[in-house]
Amino acid sequence: MTPTTATAAEPVPAPSTPPSPPGLDDRVTRALVGAAVGDALGGPVEGWTPSQIAERHGGRVTGIVGPWHGENWRTARPIAPYYKGDGHVTDDTLMTHALVRVYEKVRDHLDAYAVADHLVPDLLSPRWIPELEAEALPLQRIFLAEKWIVARLHYGHVDPREAGAGNIVNCGAAMYMAPVGLVNAGHPEAAYAEALEVAAPHQSSYGREAAGVFAAAVAAACRPGATPASVVDAVLALAKDGTRSAIEAVCEVAAHHDDFEAALAPLRAAVEPFDTVGPDYRSPALGARRPSRLHAIEELPVALGMLLVGGGDYRRTVLGSVNYGRDCDSIATMSGAIAGALGGEVPADWAQTVAEASRLDLEAPARTLVRVAREVFARDVERRRSHEEAFTALAGER
Repeated sequence: MTPTTATAAEPVPAPSTPPSPPGLDDRVTRALVGAAVGDALGGPVEGWTPSQIAERHGGRVTGIVGPWHGENWRTARPIAPYYKGDGHVTDDTLMTHALVRVYEKVRDHLDAYAVADHLVPDLLSPRWIPELEAEALPLQRIFLAEKWIVARLHYGHVDPREAGAGNIVNCGAAMYMAPVGLVNAGHPEAAYAEALEVAAPHQSSYGREAAGVFAAAVAAACRPGATPASVVDAVLALAKDGTRSAIEAVCEVAAHHDDFEAALAPLRAAVEPFDTVGPDYRSPALGARRPSRLHAIEELPVALGMLLVGGGDYRRTVLGSVNYGRDCDSIATMSGAIAGALGGEVPADWAQTVAEASRLDLEAPARTLVRVAREVFARDVERRRSHEEAFTALAGER
């Protein structure tokens, strides 16, 4: 009998362990970096239509692109003198990071007075402004609706809780409310209430409402197991008036699409009855941006719609937002923050390009906000326990 040679048994592969869901640190980082990257991707094509964007870029935008007017960006109207493109963030990110710095100083929940005492001085302090490629006052870059905060609070000495009344109603307050949602991670009701207070010096009507709803969306996205659909459900439970109706209309349409190309026109049609700006984004209608209980900003409903279309995937969600056009830097800022809070991974090459081009450490604000969020949560626990003890004693319960 011929002896046989023993062979080693094939190793049995160990069962794969699914990756653990991202925790607070990762979600805060992905949300803030995701917001900044979305902002930078949308900046160069802001104000144009999907067809104009496709014609200018030979198809849909699939990453970071240069200025719309190429080398003539310094003088070409209506963009001049801002360098929009090549990874430069806009005022959406400048305001978001400024609000993080306010949290860093206060280290607790914010109110309208924190805006007056801390955000306004920050806007009057020189910083590197990517679109100006210079150190300047953020006040010199932000839009007129944001300059309103400084005019009313620094020069007019208006009560911070009432200062937003009279401003044009737009997405200016909503666009930088992601930090409020992250400090209240997992608690959309608290994020909504706090954002309404923080937005009071800036906006009124549906502009202020959108700030609360966007913060709630970010907080809801931080919940373990959250999905795009659960985020929409959470905000619909809180949103009021035209804002709620607009989100319902857009998200109902978005639920039937999983490709942003096919969703671009239907989403615009769904939000159009609630949008006061009108079909020509650069030439708003006479009734544009006036207070109303029937209307809504366009940006937040579309951001939530693109979140559904993209299935929460960061790249698909943000590219859909960018190629939508109109105020797409703010749409992509919002959708990028929510997708990031859900755990969506921001493409590393995009984040690196934006950080280098904008000369910003995109992760530093996240590290700061995580520390603050943990401190605020600890204070909230202490306050809740104190309330429980007082109420129990008052109610005579054991």
